[in-house]
Amino acid sequence: MERIQNAFGQLIQREGFKERYEALKQEVMSHPRVKEFVNTHEEVTSSMVERSLMKLYEYIGQSVSCENCPNLDGCKNMIQGYHPHLVIQGKTIDIQYDRCPRKVAYDERKKQQSLIQSVYIPREILEANMATVDLGDPQRFQAILAAERFLEEYEPGKRVQGIYFYGAFGVGKTYILGAIANALAERQISSMLIYLPEFLREMKGSIQDNSISDKLDAVKRVPVLMIDDIGAEGMSSFVRDDILGTILQFRMLENLPTFFTSNFDLKGLEHHLTYTQRGEEEKMKAARIMERIKYLAKPVEVLGGNRRV
Repeated sequence: MERIQNAFGQLIQREGFKERYEALKQEVMSHPRVKEFVNTHEEVTSSMVERSLMKLYEYIGQSVSCENCPNLDGCKNMIQGYHPHLVIQGKTIDIQYDRCPRKVAYDERKKQQSLIQSVYIPREILEANMATVDLGDPQRFQAILAAERFLEEYEPGKRVQGIYFYGAFGVGKTYILGAIANALAERQISSMLIYLPEFLREMKGSIQDNSISDKLDAVKRVPVLMIDDIGAEGMSSFVRDDILGTILQFRMLENLPTFFTSNFDLKGLEHHLTYTQRGEEEKMKAARIMERIKYLAKPVEVLGGNRRV
């Protein structure tokens, strides 16, 4: 607004004000967007235009619908990310600012990102989407088909099993989780991705500051939970029964979709859960965890080459 006022101030101070004013008025009134507005609003009068000339001049100097703006950061408008619309206010013409298409798209992306919580998950995974999942490897087709089927069937409040993706290192298990999370975010459904080994280390540390209960509660209640790399953590009775078991029990009772990735198939994971770091064998407790996992997710093998090399 200040630069518009300065322009008029300089105009008034110069000689030949009337001629310059008329030239400015002609510039404003010959602008295609102003002409279109006047032609579609019969109530616009000459005196209304005179009173609103400063606003009209402000209007024609800005971009509408991102025209002439290279990107959101390069927005030329007075309010970045907002473009002007002419409106009638009483006996004057005023400007109303609305979000431009790029600002709308940017805000939607930020909103989607806020719907996907993550703990120790790489950024490239959080940017994954189903449209860019590689379909060139036929060995991964069943895994991708299972993900698509879940997205088609799931809606909040409906019991739909998650997926237990298992396979060798680097075949893209976690990437598929990220793609599912983003597809859910587009539907305004919150999810959380956690890299289990680091998450469990954090949970152990939370015992000292008494924050473990709040963190457990957040993971238990998130609409869609994705547990990455189960089986890679050091297993103790506390981790298995009081953290993992508590989370899975709650989600099983509430029928909340839960996903897993692992290098182990279900049999291998059960063996991993059976033996603690101290070498203690606890088959019954491991079996209890496995029953919860099997209830929450169906196993799908992810095949293919290592994509990290």
